[in-house]
Amino acid sequence: MRRLLVTGARGQIGSELVPALRSRYGVERVIASDLGAAVSEGPWEHLDCTDLEALRSVMLRHEVGEIYHLAAVLSAVAESDPGKAWRLNMASLENVLTAARELASRVFFPSSIAVFGPSTPRINTPQLAIQRPVTIYGVTKVAGELLCDYYATRFGVDVRGLRLPGLISYVAPPGGGTTDYAVEMLRAAARGEGYSCFLAPETRLDMMYMPDAVAAIIQLMEASAARLKHRTAYNVAAMSVTPAELAAEIRERLPQFILDYCVDPLRQSIADSWPQSLDVSAARDDWGFAPRFGLSAMTQDMLCHLAAQAQSAKARPPGGTSDAERKTG
Repeated sequence: MRRLLVTGARGQIGSELVPALRSRYGVERVIASDLGAAVSEGPWEHLDCTDLEALRSVMLRHEVGEIYHLAAVLSAVAESDPGKAWRLNMASLENVLTAARELASRVFFPSSIAVFGPSTPRINTPQLAIQRPVTIYGVTKVAGELLCDYYATRFGVDVRGLRLPGLISYVAPPGGGTTDYAVEMLRAAARGEGYSCFLAPETRLDMMYMPDAVAAIIQLMEASAARLKHRTAYNVAAMSVTPAELAAEIRERLPQFILDYCVDPLRQSIADSWPQSLDVSAARDDWGFAPRFGLSAMTQDMLCHLAAQAQSAKARPPGGTSDAERKTG
């Protein structure tokens, strides 16, 4: 039975997608890869996806039949070095598609709401809409969608993808995205601290809780190919949120939470160019997309998990093990 390879496994999506895939398909069938040391149990490869020969070697050795290509430089970080972002994002994707073509492997490609720009309708943004992004990250995602389409139509590679909104996760720390204020705000609130938001209070953007994003990825990859009309770039989202609305939800549970604003002009300009809400009807109609978490449920679940993490950290002596680990060890 052919295996699954996840690139960028140490990142925000990979940190939760790898365990979900291993739970569903078996630990030994899912190969996690990234730069640096392994961060989870199970098969691991140190892999630079811009090295085609290294990628081929890993795929041949593990008989990889499906690649979840998550390695990328995110929006705000990409603006600090556009050349590096282009080289990493595009070279790695081209290599993945080339290897997938050679070895008859399927590919998942995460696109983003960053593919849209100021000329796109910002409310209920259609599945098919003009794509004129103003960030290098968005440019690489548009180019990535087109490259995936090309490999699908020209070479028959089974490529599937989602246009992901801002993702909220309690597992991995923020990674330099424009929507990461939401994760930072929730983490600060859980620590009993205030937060200074880098976006203005009424900046509305689509978001999704990571369990819903992971479920959508798996559901899309398991869907019948005959049902998919927009294979490489389905709009998906779960909630349209402003910083002020998220803060209000937090205060429902933590009334002492203090929020102020120190707007970052770069990230604000990026956010102002992105959709406020997406039309997700194509994903719903073609393969049954149906997120479970809205703003209230996500906030409650995030704060509960972050509180549990804080308790676990308190129980662990510096450089040692927790009481529970000592008892079971």
